Amino acid sequence: MKIQIINGPNLNLLGIREKSIYGDASFESYFTTLQQRYPNHELSYYQSNKEGELIDKLHEVGFDFDGIILNAGAYTHTSIAIADAIAAINTPVIEVHISNVHKRESFRHHSYLSANCKGIIVGFGLDGYRLALESLFAS
Repeated sequence: MKIQIINGPNLNLLGIREKSIYGDASFESYFTTLQQRYPNHELSYYQSNKEGELIDKLHEVGFDFDGIILNAGAYTHTSIAIADAIAAINTPVIEVHISNVHKRESFRHHSYLSANCKGIIVGFGLDGYRLALESLFAS
């Protein structure tokens, strides 16, 4: 299977920022672990702090890949444009959040993306990406 992982704003700072919420591992090191764990699958990783670039990546892979794992960061709570991009593509998208957004500020409790996603994984740290992969592999 071809799976694209897309991370949004500030997730390039994993391992550095707010370690009590996001942990102390970089996503790049975790991604290497995922690639080693699933050598028979083509895993790709993309990160951008820019909303339009995230939309462009969804359009680019959204018709040819078998699955997309998306952590849109704060855009989850603000971006109708990303929600529309998910609705426009054929590839199933799983929304992932490292922290349990429902235990955080109230503005993080609403996702514009969820209604257009296959499923949502929230609050399991970086392991949420593995859980999303397992879900896509089982589909």
